[in-house]
Amino acid sequence: MRLGLVIYGSLDTLSGGYLYDRKVVEYLRSQGDTVEIISLPWRNYAAHLTDNLYFRLPHVVARRSEATTKQSPLHQRFDILIQDELNHPSLIFANRGKHPYPIVSIVHHLRSSELRPRWQNALYRVIEKKYLQAVDGFIFNSETTQKAVNSLLENRKPGIIAYPPTDRFGEPVSEGEIRSRAQANPFRILFLGNVIERKGLHTLLEAVSSQRSAFRLDVIGSLTSEPGYAKQMREFVARSDLSSFVFLHGSLDREPLIEKFRQAHVLVVPSSYEGFGIVYLEGMCFGLPAIATSAGAAGEIVSEGIDGFLIEPGNAGRLANRLRLLNEDRDVLVRMSLAARARYLRQPKWPETAGRIREFLQSLLGQSAETKSDDPRIISTEKNGLHVSNRRS
Repeated sequence: MRLGLVIYGSLDTLSGGYLYDRKVVEYLRSQGDTVEIISLPWRNYAAHLTDNLYFRLPHVVARRSEATTKQSPLHQRFDILIQDELNHPSLIFANRGKHPYPIVSIVHHLRSSELRPRWQNALYRVIEKKYLQAVDGFIFNSETTQKAVNSLLENRKPGIIAYPPTDRFGEPVSEGEIRSRAQANPFRILFLGNVIERKGLHTLLEAVSSQRSAFRLDVIGSLTSEPGYAKQMREFVARSDLSSFVFLHGSLDREPLIEKFRQAHVLVVPSSYEGFGIVYLEGMCFGLPAIATSAGAAGEIVSEGIDGFLIEPGNAGRLANRLRLLNEDRDVLVRMSLAARARYLRQPKWPETAGRIREFLQSLLGQSAETKSDDPRIISTEKNGLHVSNRRS
């Protein structure tokens, strides 16, 4: 298959959504498919809307014959165009009308599902609905995301739920390591995610500010995604006399990150909304109970009181109580840590998930071919080994 993928910025961006896209691309290429990355610049939402004034979808290109300098008939550049739904504000105009290929959207979560003032989400919902109605199929990362999308559609479209695996760190830690680590002091808390308001670091900082026992909080993630918010978090740490307990590391390479995972007792990312939350499974690989929120799809990963806790978004008091329980009762910590490891082992691997996505794309390609062959306005011929469709008016 010849595939295109529309994203903002670089595929190497460090986030769960980009990791998902990156792994899918790697798998497709390993199967002999070609994948071309079409990158739009990162800007703010309003600026992305202005992309509609000039950005157009790749259409057809001319292929030169090896035997002659004359151009052969035009052919499609792609069999399927994949778009990360994150790019939706830039693609409203470009996607309208008929497409020369099926358009498939990878939906990690809807912007209109995030926690913000109702009037703002109402605006985002109008824009996202227009985008979602213009594509031909979906790749969802969770059942929660699928339900959110379907609630905006008048007619459901083909889609697949392909849960994100998380085997990038290899084999999970041993049960013996989990039991030994549980007795170590101080109590170590890990936050992993870009330092942006949606990830809820402010809730975690408020919770740890009330802790009476010794602890250490390591914050790992980009400090430049929302510089103003990151500055507020640094100021809160200084103002609350937490500088000896809270450490903001920024993004870390693989080996230093693995070391932080191995040292931690619990992973806490109290996001206001997660379309899936692959970070919770990454922590579970290292036997870390996950503390997430009840908003979004984290409940599809975390089982309350078994391998982690689910709190209401912004509930720092409840979060503080859960942290205190795990710190003061290390038997509970061991039990939940072992359950977290077991939950990780139940998750599918990347080849399985990406393989299902590839089968879905192939099925869409087959449906597209059948639709064209059934259309009396299209005559299919073979020229120079190329499939050329001539549309009758």
